[in-house]
Amino acid sequence: MASESSFDIVNKVDRQEVDNAVNQAAKEISQRFDFKNVDAGIKWSGEAIDMQANTEERVSAVLDVFKDKLVKRQISLKGLDADEPKLSGKIYKITATIDAGITQENAKKLSKLIRDEGPKGVKAQIQGEELRVSSKSRDDLQAVQALIKGQELDFAVQFVNYR
Repeated sequence: MASESSFDIVNKVDRQEVDNAVNQAAKEISQRFDFKNVDAGIKWSGEAIDMQANTEERVSAVLDVFKDKLVKRQISLKGLDADEPKLSGKIYKITATIDAGITQENAKKLSKLIRDEGPKGVKAQIQGEELRVSSKSRDDLQAVQALIKGQELDFAVQFVNYR
């Protein structure tokens, strides 16, 4: 009798990669001519990332540079939650956070999708901020991965612990 195979669907972000993207963006901002004398900058503020500049357009350009660095480091922009530019004194600021973990609501959506459109005999079980998918057939599990990759989800997913 074949044993159960499984994998986990998660939304994890490598904090070190985000830190590298922040540092690269800060370096580019300090060196670019169009960011000279506009008080442009980007830095960590606890778990959030603060961006600032003296005009709304410049702070939006700082955000674009940061997004570019995230994409180059293979971090999905679906997890980036950035505010609108806000005036704080003479400086415009944007605060951004990186979301990690799959919410209960999104886990239920994925579970329903797997039940409705996935192969028969595949079970999906919510475990905290991740979703465990198991089946006797590894081919069915690969079909579920292909199904999820083909969906337009509003959050990033990765597949881990494939056994």
